[in-house]
Amino acid sequence: MIAFLGQGRMGAPMARRLVEAGHEVRTWRRGSGVTAAAAVDGADLVITMLSDPAAVREVLTAALPGLRPGTTVVEMSTIGPEAVRGLRALLPAEVGLVDAPVLGSVGPATSGTLTVLAGGDVSGCRAALSVFGRVRELGPLGAGAAMKIAVMSALVPVQVLLAETFAYGGAHGVDRDALVDVLADTPLGVAAERLRAPSEETRYSLAHAAKDLELAAWEGAPMGAAARTRLQEARAAGLGERDVTAIVEHIAGSAAGPGGPARRAVPLNLPAIPATNGMYSHAVRAGDTLYVSGQAAFDERGNIVGEGSMVAQAEHVFQVVARILADQGATFDDVAFIRTYLTDMDDRVAYGQVRRKYITGTPPASTTVEVSKLFMPGLLLEVDLIVALPSR
Repeated sequence: MIAFLGQGRMGAPMARRLVEAGHEVRTWRRGSGVTAAAAVDGADLVITMLSDPAAVREVLTAALPGLRPGTTVVEMSTIGPEAVRGLRALLPAEVGLVDAPVLGSVGPATSGTLTVLAGGDVSGCRAALSVFGRVRELGPLGAGAAMKIAVMSALVPVQVLLAETFAYGGAHGVDRDALVDVLADTPLGVAAERLRAPSEETRYSLAHAAKDLELAAWEGAPMGAAARTRLQEARAAGLGERDVTAIVEHIAGSAAGPGGPARRAVPLNLPAIPATNGMYSHAVRAGDTLYVSGQAAFDERGNIVGEGSMVAQAEHVFQVVARILADQGATFDDVAFIRTYLTDMDDRVAYGQVRRKYITGTPPASTTVEVSKLFMPGLLLEVDLIVALPSR
């Protein structure tokens, strides 16, 4: 039996491919009411297809009690080789691990024509992986993750470069269609054609492109870092869930040079965490400062998570905060100020034990206060933060 953890644009068609190939598949997604541990219980193969390194680690940590000796975990998200090594340390030695991110978007996922970049011993999962498309066996554990990041460090900046090319052309009276036609006779022709008109369908989201470059852009890669900054700006402007080709619109509409208008505060609402009630945003970015709204322990249906347990509620809150930070390329090391509201100050010891798991090293500025009640009966804490975002 195969447990497939993660749905979304890529996960759903990939899970269907497995079912159509005759595999017994148990799918899991957030908010389903089933724990990750229950989803993987009895599985010979566990496949993860999630949004980022924090999500993969969170879900596999929750799945640990259900993993049995001899199970193989196939990590197919784009998380980078360092995160894969962290998963190997997290998982029991008797649980196998293969990294197998893919090249391709929703169309190839549906038709089974993805390219699977595999690292590690794939002997126990080669048949399942072949359902998704061509499997390239690249070497030891981490080789697939490293190859995926290396490829994206070329493909994504090219799209940003072309968006800037279109913006330059537009500013100088060059017709975009004519420009694409000229570029068609160059090695950039295929990429230019894809950006001729930004896609209405999200095949590869701008937020995921930004995340991939956050994993790829290293200190000695100024071109990758510049493209990453462009994508982060577009994501902060609310284009994260659009196709990456929306970078064309963003760059064309952005102010050129220091004479342009100052950037406004940009509300951020992540689809990967429970939606707000419409009266506030998850966070607001103002320049390089992120203001995170009070986060409490409730799920997609508005139900309290871990009712009566400070440890369970604090874990949920910090996992949600981790996802908000990751969306903006930040970590808990970037937190400048954290404020906590407790309904019972006697719970501060249990809360502090959880908090120290996430905020390590020198702590940020902090305030903890006791309140008589929070906005939903049964909530034990609420946490808000101010974060200094990585410099652009």
